[in-house]
Amino acid sequence: MGESFRREILRVFKKLHRTRLKTFEGDEYALQVVRDQINKEYKKNKSVTNQAVIEKLNKFAQEVEHEVRTTVIQAVETAPRRHCDLLQMSW
Repeated sequence: MGESFRREILRVFKKLHRTRLKTFEGDEYALQVVRDQINKEYKKNKSVTNQAVIEKLNKFAQEVEHEVRTTVIQAVETAPRRHCDLLQMSW
């Protein structure tokens, strides 16, 4: 595996973790669960040597990062029994 390929995999790995930190900021449980899952998946596939498979896995990791960044919403409780000042929607 080439050095630039390794750098790309590491870049996506770090991007996943940065997205995790931003998306789940303040939620220690979610931060830990997502951290463990990211690390578990990368460790599980550490011994893969087929470049086509590695490219597929890296593409999947990029798609996961995009989904987490664009679709996961963390609600913030502003007072007991009041939910979500996160989004102000007018229907």
